Amino acid sequence: MSRDKKEEGNRSNDLDRVIENSRRDFLRKLTLAGAVTVTGGAAIYSGHRFEKAKHREGYVKVLTEDNRLVEIPVEQMRDFKPDLRMLQSRGREGIAGKRWVMVIDLSKCRNARKCVEACQSAHHLRPYEYHINTLVMQESVNTPAFFMPKPCQHCDNPPCVSVCPVDATFKRQDGIVLIDNDRCIGCRFCMAACPYSARIFHWQEPSKHEEDGNKEYDVELNVPQKKGTISKCLFSADRLREGMLPYCVSACPNGVFYFGDENEDAVTNGTTKETVRFSELIEKNGGYRLMPELGTQPRVYYLPPKNRIFEFEQGEKREYKQEKA
Repeated sequence: MSRDKKEEGNRSNDLDRVIENSRRDFLRKLTLAGAVTVTGGAAIYSGHRFEKAKHREGYVKVLTEDNRLVEIPVEQMRDFKPDLRMLQSRGREGIAGKRWVMVIDLSKCRNARKCVEACQSAHHLRPYEYHINTLVMQESVNTPAFFMPKPCQHCDNPPCVSVCPVDATFKRQDGIVLIDNDRCIGCRFCMAACPYSARIFHWQEPSKHEEDGNKEYDVELNVPQKKGTISKCLFSADRLREGMLPYCVSACPNGVFYFGDENEDAVTNGTTKETVRFSELIEKNGGYRLMPELGTQPRVYYLPPKNRIFEFEQGEKREYKQEKA
Protein backbone atom coordinates (compact mmCIF):
# COMPACT_ATOMS: atom_id res chain seq x y z
CA MET A 1 0.00 0.00 0.00
CA SER A 2 1.37 3.43 -0.92
CA ARG A 3 2.20 5.97 1.73
CA ASP A 4 -0.48 8.40 0.49
CA LYS A 5 -3.21 5.76 0.66
CA LYS A 6 -2.08 4.75 4.14
CA GLU A 7 -2.23 8.35 5.41
CA GLU A 8 -5.66 8.76 3.79
CA GLY A 9 -6.87 5.63 5.58
CA ASN A 10 -5.58 6.91 8.92
CA ARG A 11 -7.33 10.26 8.42
CA SER A 12 -10.56 8.40 7.63
CA ASN A 13 -10.27 6.32 10.79
CA ASP A 14 -9.56 9.43 12.86
CA LEU A 15 -12.64 11.12 11.39
CA ASP A 16 -14.79 8.07 12.20
CA ARG A 17 -13.57 8.14 15.79
CA VAL A 18 -14.36 11.85 16.13
CA ILE A 19 -17.87 11.32 14.75
CA GLU A 20 -18.46 8.34 17.03
CA ASN A 21 -17.20 10.21 20.10
CA SER A 22 -19.39 13.22 19.25
CA ARG A 23 -22.41 10.96 18.83
CA ARG A 24 -21.80 9.28 22.17
CA ASP A 25 -21.27 12.64 23.89
CA PHE A 26 -24.52 13.95 22.39
CA LEU A 27 -26.48 10.89 23.50
CA ARG A 28 -24.99 11.09 26.99
CA LYS A 29 -26.01 14.73 27.35
CA LEU A 30 -29.45 14.01 25.93
CA THR A 31 -29.95 11.18 28.42
CA LEU A 32 -28.87 13.33 31.37
CA ALA A 33 -31.09 16.22 30.30
CA GLY A 34 -34.26 14.30 29.52
CA ALA A 35 -34.20 10.88 31.15
CA VAL A 36 -36.61 9.92 33.89
CA THR A 37 -34.28 8.57 36.55
CA VAL A 38 -34.16 6.29 39.56
CA THR A 39 -31.55 5.51 42.16
CA GLY A 40 -31.33 2.13 43.79
CA GLY A 41 -34.75 1.29 42.36
CA ALA A 42 -36.37 3.72 44.81
CA ALA A 43 -35.68 7.31 43.72
CA ILE A 44 -38.04 7.74 40.80
CA TYR A 45 -38.00 11.00 38.91
CA SER A 46 -41.61 10.91 37.76
CA GLY A 47 -42.22 13.86 35.50
CA HIS A 48 -40.74 16.48 37.83
CA ARG A 49 -38.29 19.13 36.69
CA PHE A 50 -34.78 17.80 36.17
CA GLU A 51 -32.21 19.66 38.25
CA LYS A 52 -29.42 20.49 35.83
CA ALA A 53 -27.01 22.06 38.28
CA LYS A 54 -24.37 19.68 39.60
CA HIS A 55 -23.26 19.99 43.21
CA ARG A 56 -20.19 17.80 42.80
CA GLU A 57 -18.36 16.49 39.79
CA GLY A 58 -19.95 13.26 38.64
CA TYR A 59 -23.18 13.79 40.65
CA VAL A 60 -26.58 15.10 39.67
CA LYS A 61 -29.63 16.19 41.66
CA VAL A 62 -32.96 14.35 41.27
CA LEU A 63 -36.33 14.57 42.98
CA THR A 64 -37.51 11.32 44.57
CA GLU A 65 -41.06 9.96 44.82
CA ASP A 66 -41.39 11.34 48.35
CA ASN A 67 -40.29 14.83 47.20
CA ARG A 68 -36.71 14.74 48.52
CA LEU A 69 -33.95 16.39 46.50
CA VAL A 70 -30.97 14.03 46.50
CA GLU A 71 -27.63 13.68 44.73
CA ILE A 72 -26.73 10.48 42.92
CA PRO A 73 -23.70 9.41 40.87
CA VAL A 74 -24.16 9.83 37.13
CA GLU A 75 -23.34 6.17 36.52
CA GLN A 76 -26.34 5.09 38.65
CA MET A 77 -28.83 6.92 36.43
CA ARG A 78 -31.01 4.92 34.08
CA ASP A 79 -34.09 5.50 31.96
CA PHE A 80 -37.47 4.85 33.53
CA LYS A 81 -40.72 4.57 31.63
CA PRO A 82 -44.08 3.80 33.26
CA ASP A 83 -45.66 0.48 32.39
CA LEU A 84 -48.77 1.81 30.65
CA ARG A 85 -50.23 -1.65 30.18
CA MET A 86 -49.97 -2.23 33.91
CA LEU A 87 -51.59 1.13 34.70
CA GLN A 88 -54.50 0.47 32.32
CA SER A 89 -54.93 -3.05 33.70
CA ARG A 90 -54.92 -1.74 37.25
CA GLY A 91 -57.50 0.88 36.29
CA ARG A 92 -59.82 -1.80 34.92
CA GLU A 93 -59.48 -4.18 37.85
CA GLY A 94 -60.03 -1.65 40.63
CA ILE A 95 -58.97 -1.94 44.27
CA ALA A 96 -59.19 -5.47 45.62
CA GLY A 97 -61.60 -6.10 48.49
CA LYS A 98 -63.43 -2.77 48.18
CA ARG A 99 -67.04 -1.98 47.26
CA TRP A 100 -67.28 1.81 47.16
CA VAL A 101 -70.52 3.53 48.06
CA MET A 102 -71.69 7.16 48.33
CA VAL A 103 -74.42 8.65 50.52
CA ILE A 104 -75.82 12.14 49.81
CA ASP A 105 -77.71 13.95 52.60
CA LEU A 106 -80.24 16.18 50.85
CA SER A 107 -81.07 18.07 54.05
CA LYS A 108 -77.61 19.66 54.03
CA CYS A 109 -77.24 20.79 50.41
CA ARG A 110 -77.58 24.51 49.76
CA ASN A 111 -76.13 24.48 46.23
CA ALA A 112 -72.73 25.84 47.21
CA ARG A 113 -71.46 24.06 44.06
CA LYS A 114 -68.00 23.50 45.51
CA CYS A 115 -68.40 19.84 44.57
CA VAL A 116 -69.02 20.85 40.94
CA GLU A 117 -66.02 23.18 40.85
CA ALA A 118 -63.66 20.63 42.38
CA CYS A 119 -64.75 17.97 39.91
CA GLN A 120 -64.42 20.27 36.89
CA SER A 121 -60.96 21.36 37.99
CA ALA A 122 -59.67 17.83 38.58
CA HIS A 123 -60.95 16.46 35.27
CA HIS A 124 -60.23 19.56 33.18
CA LEU A 125 -63.82 20.18 32.18
CA ARG A 126 -65.27 23.33 30.68
CA PRO A 127 -67.69 25.44 32.80
CA TYR A 128 -70.73 23.93 31.05
CA GLU A 129 -69.52 20.31 31.36
CA TYR A 130 -70.58 18.35 34.42
CA HIS A 131 -69.67 15.02 35.93
CA ILE A 132 -71.77 16.06 38.93
CA ASN A 133 -74.48 18.71 38.98
CA THR A 134 -77.07 19.98 41.45
CA LEU A 135 -80.73 19.77 40.42
CA VAL A 136 -83.74 21.56 41.89
CA MET A 137 -86.26 18.95 43.05
CA GLN A 138 -89.76 19.12 44.57
CA GLU A 139 -91.75 16.13 45.76
CA SER A 140 -95.12 17.87 45.41
CA VAL A 141 -96.64 21.32 45.07
CA ASN A 142 -97.24 21.35 48.82
CA THR A 143 -93.63 20.67 49.83
CA PRO A 144 -90.64 23.00 49.55
CA ALA A 145 -88.08 22.48 46.84
CA PHE A 146 -84.59 21.18 47.60
CA PHE A 147 -81.24 20.72 45.89
CA MET A 148 -80.07 17.29 44.78
CA PRO A 149 -76.46 16.61 43.74
CA LYS A 150 -76.46 14.02 40.95
CA PRO A 151 -73.28 12.18 39.97
CA CYS A 152 -73.06 8.93 38.02
CA GLN A 153 -74.86 6.29 40.05
CA HIS A 154 -72.21 3.58 39.42
CA CYS A 155 -74.88 0.93 39.04
CA ASP A 156 -74.22 -2.71 39.85
CA ASN A 157 -76.31 -3.55 36.78
CA PRO A 158 -75.24 -0.73 34.44
CA PRO A 159 -77.07 -0.58 31.10
CA CYS A 160 -74.33 1.67 29.71
CA VAL A 161 -71.80 -1.18 29.93
CA SER A 162 -73.93 -3.73 28.12
CA VAL A 163 -74.53 -1.48 25.08
CA CYS A 164 -70.93 -0.36 24.50
CA PRO A 165 -69.70 -2.06 21.30
CA VAL A 166 -65.96 -1.60 22.00
CA ASP A 167 -65.67 -2.34 25.74
CA ALA A 168 -64.79 1.30 26.42
CA THR A 169 -67.11 1.55 29.41
CA PHE A 170 -66.75 -1.14 32.06
CA LYS A 171 -67.66 -2.13 35.61
CA ARG A 172 -64.82 -2.78 38.07
CA GLN A 173 -64.91 -5.34 40.87
CA ASP A 174 -64.80 -2.50 43.45
CA GLY A 175 -68.12 -1.12 42.17
CA ILE A 176 -66.92 1.78 40.01
CA VAL A 177 -68.01 2.24 36.38
CA LEU A 178 -65.31 3.86 34.25
CA ILE A 179 -64.73 4.88 30.62
CA ASP A 180 -61.54 4.16 28.70
CA ASN A 181 -61.25 7.04 26.24
CA ASP A 182 -58.44 5.28 24.40
CA ARG A 183 -61.12 2.82 23.27
CA CYS A 184 -64.18 5.10 23.10
CA ILE A 185 -65.38 5.75 19.52
CA GLY A 186 -68.01 8.34 20.49
CA CYS A 187 -71.02 6.33 19.33
CA ARG A 188 -73.02 7.60 22.36
CA PHE A 189 -74.89 4.35 22.84
CA CYS A 190 -74.03 4.58 26.56
CA MET A 191 -75.57 8.05 26.78
CA ALA A 192 -78.81 6.75 25.30
CA ALA A 193 -78.84 3.76 27.66
CA CYS A 194 -78.15 5.68 30.89
CA PRO A 195 -81.46 6.44 32.67
CA TYR A 196 -79.75 9.04 34.89
CA SER A 197 -78.31 11.24 32.10
CA ALA A 198 -74.95 10.99 33.83
CA ARG A 199 -72.67 11.22 30.77
CA ILE A 200 -71.40 14.03 28.58
CA PHE A 201 -70.01 14.14 25.05
CA HIS A 202 -66.98 16.26 24.18
CA TRP A 203 -68.13 18.16 21.10
CA GLN A 204 -65.00 20.29 21.06
CA GLU A 205 -61.45 20.12 22.32
CA PRO A 206 -61.59 19.76 26.12
CA SER A 207 -60.29 22.38 28.49
CA LYS A 208 -56.47 22.38 28.86
CA HIS A 209 -56.11 20.10 25.83
CA GLU A 210 -52.93 21.90 24.76
CA GLU A 211 -51.06 21.55 28.05
CA ASP A 212 -52.41 18.00 28.50
CA GLY A 213 -51.34 16.97 25.02
CA ASN A 214 -48.11 15.24 26.08
CA LYS A 215 -49.46 13.55 29.20
CA GLU A 216 -49.95 9.82 29.39
CA TYR A 217 -53.65 8.93 29.56
CA ASP A 218 -54.87 7.94 33.01
CA VAL A 219 -58.08 5.92 32.86
CA GLU A 220 -58.74 6.49 36.59
CA LEU A 221 -58.58 10.28 36.19
CA ASN A 222 -59.80 10.35 32.57
CA VAL A 223 -57.19 12.95 31.67
CA PRO A 224 -56.28 14.00 29.05
CA GLN A 225 -59.86 14.29 27.89
CA LYS A 226 -60.42 13.70 24.18
CA LYS A 227 -62.68 15.39 21.64
CA GLY A 228 -65.38 13.10 20.27
CA THR A 229 -65.50 10.85 23.33
CA ILE A 230 -67.67 10.37 26.42
CA SER A 231 -66.80 11.21 30.01
CA LYS A 232 -68.58 11.05 33.35
CA CYS A 233 -68.18 10.86 37.14
CA LEU A 234 -65.44 8.43 38.15
CA PHE A 235 -65.96 8.33 41.93
CA SER A 236 -62.47 9.93 41.85
CA ALA A 237 -60.85 6.55 41.29
CA ASP A 238 -57.41 8.16 41.22
CA ARG A 239 -57.93 9.62 44.73
CA LEU A 240 -59.19 6.32 46.09
CA ARG A 241 -55.98 4.72 44.84
CA GLU A 242 -54.12 7.10 47.18
CA GLY A 243 -56.41 6.47 50.17
CA MET A 244 -58.19 9.83 49.87
CA LEU A 245 -61.84 10.84 49.58
CA PRO A 246 -63.27 11.90 46.19
CA TYR A 247 -62.80 15.48 45.03
CA CYS A 248 -66.48 16.38 45.42
CA VAL A 249 -66.72 14.82 48.87
CA SER A 250 -63.70 16.70 50.22
CA ALA A 251 -64.71 20.03 48.65
CA CYS A 252 -68.25 20.24 50.07
CA PRO A 253 -68.37 22.75 52.96
CA ASN A 254 -71.70 21.55 54.36
CA GLY A 255 -71.20 17.84 55.03
CA VAL A 256 -73.53 16.68 52.26
CA PHE A 257 -71.45 13.67 51.19
CA TYR A 258 -70.48 10.43 52.89
CA PHE A 259 -68.18 8.01 51.12
CA GLY A 260 -66.70 4.66 52.02
CA ASP A 261 -66.50 0.90 51.66
CA GLU A 262 -69.70 -1.14 51.85
CA ASN A 263 -67.67 -4.26 52.63
CA GLU A 264 -66.48 -2.57 55.83
CA ASP A 265 -69.95 -1.07 56.43
CA ALA A 266 -68.30 2.31 56.98
CA VAL A 267 -68.65 5.71 55.33
CA THR A 268 -66.87 8.97 56.17
CA ASN A 269 -68.34 12.46 56.00
CA GLY A 270 -66.20 14.67 53.80
CA THR A 271 -66.62 17.77 56.00
CA THR A 272 -66.64 16.50 59.59
CA LYS A 273 -64.42 13.47 58.85
CA GLU A 274 -66.79 11.46 61.05
CA THR A 275 -66.99 7.77 60.14
CA VAL A 276 -70.31 5.98 60.70
CA ARG A 277 -71.86 2.63 59.87
CA PHE A 278 -73.25 2.71 56.35
CA SER A 279 -76.13 0.33 57.11
CA GLU A 280 -77.27 2.31 60.15
CA LEU A 281 -77.06 5.62 58.32
CA ILE A 282 -79.33 4.31 55.57
CA GLU A 283 -81.76 2.47 57.86
CA LYS A 284 -82.25 5.20 60.46
CA ASN A 285 -82.61 8.01 57.95
CA GLY A 286 -84.77 6.36 55.30
CA GLY A 287 -82.03 6.15 52.68
CA TYR A 288 -83.10 5.34 49.13
CA ARG A 289 -81.74 4.97 45.58
CA LEU A 290 -82.94 6.68 42.41
CA MET A 291 -85.44 4.77 40.27
CA PRO A 292 -84.95 1.37 41.93
CA GLU A 293 -87.71 -0.08 39.75
CA LEU A 294 -85.27 -0.08 36.81
CA GLY A 295 -83.15 -2.76 38.44
CA THR A 296 -79.90 -0.83 37.88
CA GLN A 297 -78.92 -1.12 41.57
CA PRO A 298 -77.09 2.20 42.03
CA ARG A 299 -74.21 2.57 44.48
CA VAL A 300 -75.31 6.12 45.32
CA TYR A 301 -77.84 6.48 48.16
CA TYR A 302 -79.82 9.55 49.18
CA LEU A 303 -81.04 10.66 52.60
CA PRO A 304 -84.37 12.56 52.30
CA PRO A 305 -84.41 16.34 52.90
CA LYS A 306 -85.92 16.24 56.40
CA ASN A 307 -84.90 18.59 59.24
CA ARG A 308 -83.19 20.85 56.73
CA ILE A 309 -80.29 22.97 57.86
CA PHE A 310 -80.86 25.66 55.20
CA GLU A 311 -83.94 27.25 53.71
CA PHE A 312 -84.29 26.75 49.99
CA GLU A 313 -83.02 29.80 48.11
CA GLN A 314 -82.43 30.01 44.40
CA GLY A 315 -81.46 32.46 41.70
CA GLU A 316 -81.34 36.22 42.18
CA LYS A 317 -82.70 36.14 45.72
CA ARG A 318 -79.94 33.83 46.91
CA GLU A 319 -77.21 35.76 45.09
CA TYR A 320 -78.49 39.09 46.49
CA LYS A 321 -78.36 37.79 50.06
CA GLN A 322 -74.84 36.53 49.59
CA GLU A 323 -73.68 39.91 48.33
CA LYS A 324 -75.36 41.77 51.20
CA ALA A 325 -74.00 39.34 53.84
